[in-house]
Amino acid sequence: MVEFNFNISSLFPEDISIITNDLIPSGYSGGDNYALLKKKICTVLDVMGEASAGAQNLKNPITSGAKMMAAEGHTVYMLVDRAAGGGQGAVIGMLKVGRKKLFLLDQAGKPNEMSPMCVLDFYVTEKRQRTGCGKKLFETMLRREEVEPRYLAVDRPSDKLISFLRKHYGLANIIPQVNNYVIFSGFFKDQPQSPMGFPQKKARIYMGKLQYV
Repeated sequence: MVEFNFNISSLFPEDISIITNDLIPSGYSGGDNYALLKKKICTVLDVMGEASAGAQNLKNPITSGAKMMAAEGHTVYMLVDRAAGGGQGAVIGMLKVGRKKLFLLDQAGKPNEMSPMCVLDFYVTEKRQRTGCGKKLFETMLRREEVEPRYLAVDRPSDKLISFLRKHYGLANIIPQVNNYVIFSGFFKDQPQSPMGFPQKKARIYMGKLQYV
C-alpha cells in the first residue's frame, strides 16, 4: 500500500475511482477547491507512476499528473483501501487505459490502422499482488469500457502482465508486432467498430465548491 500525508479516503470515496484529464475523481464531493484537489491528485499519479516504472524497470514513468492532464481520452482506475492508515486510506493499485491510433499487423502480416482500447499502465503494490486486486481493477475497467479482453492492445507488457492475461482471460497466443504493443489471437475477429462507453459526469468549480452538472 502507498500512504500519503493527506486523506486518501476523502479524496477517493469509492474503492475504485475513475480519473480523467480533469483530475476530478469519480464520486468526489469533498471541500477542497480545484487547485488543491488537482495538486493532490497529481501527487498520487506521480507517486504511483514512479512506483509502476520502478517495478517494470522503465527509465521514465508512463503515468503522471501532467501526462493525464494532457491526454484527453485516457482514464486511470485507482484502487484504494479506505480503511488503511487508521481511516486515512492508502492506494493499492492503478490501471491506465485509453484509445490510441496504431498500425497493427494481423496474422498474415498486413498492417491495419486502428484505434483500439489500450492498456497503458498497470500496477499493484507488491504486498497486494496475487490477492485479487489486479483482477478487480481489470474487471471494473472491462465493464465500464465495454470491451472484451481479446480486443485490448497492451503497451510494453511486463512478464507479470502477460501471465496475468493468460491466467484470467486465456490470452496466450501473441500476434507479433513491430511496435511496443502486444495483441493476442482473436483481436481482429469481429473487432467492434464503434464501441460505446458509459456516460461520464461533468464537473465544475463554482464559488470555490465542486459541482456536478
